[in-house]
Amino acid sequence: MTTSTPALLTITRPDDWHLHLRDGEALDAVVPDTARQFARAIIMPNLRPPVTTTEQAVAYRGRILAALAKAGMDEDHFQPLMTLYLTDNTSAEEIVRASASGLVHAVKLYPAGATTNSAAGVTDLLGKCRPALEALQKQGMPLLVHGEVTDPTTDVFDREALFIDRVMLPLRKAFPELKVVFEHITTKEGAHYVRDAEGPVAATITPQHLLYNRNAIFTGGVRPHYYCLPILKRETHRLALVEAAVSGSPRFFLGTDSAPHARGLKEHACGCAGCYSALHAMSLYAQAFDAAGALDKLEGFASHHGPAFYGLPRNTGTLTLVRKPYTIPEELPYGATTLVPLAAGETLDWRVQA
Repeated sequence: MTTSTPALLTITRPDDWHLHLRDGEALDAVVPDTARQFARAIIMPNLRPPVTTTEQAVAYRGRILAALAKAGMDEDHFQPLMTLYLTDNTSAEEIVRASASGLVHAVKLYPAGATTNSAAGVTDLLGKCRPALEALQKQGMPLLVHGEVTDPTTDVFDREALFIDRVMLPLRKAFPELKVVFEHITTKEGAHYVRDAEGPVAATITPQHLLYNRNAIFTGGVRPHYYCLPILKRETHRLALVEAAVSGSPRFFLGTDSAPHARGLKEHACGCAGCYSALHAMSLYAQAFDAAGALDKLEGFASHHGPAFYGLPRNTGTLTLVRKPYTIPEELPYGATTLVPLAAGETLDWRVQA
């Protein structure tokens, strides 16, 4: 990392290791925001219907590249890294096919009912998915886990901690060499588990979980644009995530979990879970690292640790952040409607230099 002045920060061009792009008009609306900052992104497969085969993933990648071209950008500027949606019926043969494609880089575990478009998710990981897990371990392909139990009797704020005991520990015991990314961790328990676990385990951390605690959802009334799953937690958990992110440990890296929803579907009697941060992701992360006095650790977190875990080269370009006020727009175009970005109307201290 090179810093010419305290007001300027230049880092290796970062990657987003957890991103939702949707499809159709929504895809067209949001993909340029990510491509302006990130060289690559791991694309989530929870479309309707979900992306469960290599053929579907390759077709989805083609639609992303078409949207990119529509925005005046090309594949050299941004590469979508595709994933498959794990189901109870995913075969070992499909995992081998995905690995051989060179375009599919991971498989995503959604426990059934855990989050948006997860109804087709896994109901019995070690019982029904063992052949797929064996193939993932053999191929060296990461399993990306949405780390929450879905037992309706479990408090929503306890789902991640229980997932460690009920799922992660048995999974690691059964498949000790399997690469696992504990996605969008939100708790002290999650951060400490990843920090101390044996074997190839890593975690992504979102900007909202670094910057906000659960009070943000209720300040001045219910604020649905701060509602995501896993949900924001107590301040003690936010502080543990900041400690992990700025620690310099290669096990923690950037994953926005940016998840666009139309404004009307967020501001609804049963609002959708997800925060849209792709527009201003690096400004948000810079804000969090600056507040922690750890701007020197941002490059590792954003640009180095993810490629190392995935076995990919670092990017060769750079991205520069300027310490200059940036006010987040109140809303953005989203197909025929609009969406509201995370922390709309707030002013950040950092912006990406054009």
